[in-house]
Amino acid sequence: MRRLLVGLAAGSMLVAASACGSSGNGASDNSSSSTGTTTVKVGVIPIVDVAPLYLGQKEGFFSKHGLKLSMTLAQGGAAIVPGVVSGQFQFGFSNMTSLMLAQSNDVPVKAIANGVASTGVSGKDFGALVVKKGSTLKSAKELEGKKVAVNTLKNINETAVRESVRKAGGDPDKVKFVELAFDQMPAALDKGQIDAAMAVEPALTTMLNQGAQQIAWPMVDVAKNLTVAMYFTSQAYATKNAATVKAFQEATAESLAYADAHPDEVRQIVATYTKVPSSVLAKVILPKWPADPNRSSIEALEKLSETDGLFKKTPDLNTLLP
Repeated sequence: MRRLLVGLAAGSMLVAASACGSSGNGASDNSSSSTGTTTVKVGVIPIVDVAPLYLGQKEGFFSKHGLKLSMTLAQGGAAIVPGVVSGQFQFGFSNMTSLMLAQSNDVPVKAIANGVASTGVSGKDFGALVVKKGSTLKSAKELEGKKVAVNTLKNINETAVRESVRKAGGDPDKVKFVELAFDQMPAALDKGQIDAAMAVEPALTTMLNQGAQQIAWPMVDVAKNLTVAMYFTSQAYATKNAATVKAFQEATAESLAYADAHPDEVRQIVATYTKVPSSVLAKVILPKWPADPNRSSIEALEKLSETDGLFKKTPDLNTLLP
């Protein structure tokens, strides 16, 4: 199990280190104050997707439910999974591929609240495949033999790019994928260190401001209105801390609805946990934050992930999803 958790971390020293320590995955690690507020640790990524949690904390949705969030930034969902299972975090934000990969390998994770969804609109999605200004690459098919950056290898963004290449008539096996954090992609593309990048906001707008051109919208290619990520916990924590999990679910639901209805406040809050300037944030394309996950879109992603050979066995979505 320890080796598996470290593998899921995809090289993240921050979380893999804790995965190699004690396995406090079922412990009640919350710290309660004299006012009855429970502090829970949440693993998140410095991207627009998680803005609802920050907004929810600011607007008092979590405190209303007796919770205070202590958030830690990580590079991707694959790095957050081991942190939750090992007990470093009580909750985490992860893309659906990382969660399905964990579940298929008998890592005891449980999705508990919706996270973020694609807009479903090509040309107007919060994630896109981009190339440098002046690049001769005009479609995903032309990425054969090219170096393409994704934030985590063998994960949702690689699967999505591979599907875009397939739909454009190319061979995804001929694409050279490299792992690079979202905030490092703009500079790497500008310097010609990579030929293309699968970027999400706010990195996407940063690159477009540099003159980058969008050539495909991989999340849209995977499925209409794709559920990209969800909030999750460990099976053991959910069993032993049902009241805390319910409180987190209810506060998160309020936060998602608020974020969907207040785009300007979303842009403002993102500036508090990223280094993206307000001038860029004003232009970002926001994702959707629906109340519930889109099961059919997750099933489509599952099939594509199986095609790419990511799973040793088919994930049990009935066990994974709420």
